[in-house]
Amino acid sequence: MKHLILTLITAATFSSCATGPGAQQGAVIGGLGGAAVGGIIGSQSGRGLEGAAIGGALGALGGNAIGNARDRRRGYYY
Repeated sequence: MKHLILTLITAATFSSCATGPGAQQGAVIGGLGGAAVGGIIGSQSGRGLEGAAIGGALGALGGNAIGNARDRRRGYYY
């Protein structure tokens, strides 16, 4: 389980570094939202911290993808 969490956090870190401003903002907002939802869902099974970590990583990846798409639509290419 620790390897999965570390892999997700590493992927979120690398994907949010080399992109435009909307992608970075999307990664932050998605990460915070994902951590909140993951913590709530994880606490139902007694694993709130793991749920928050996984939710945060997945939210950051999703937010980055959405923000990157918005940057491309606006004409920002990084």
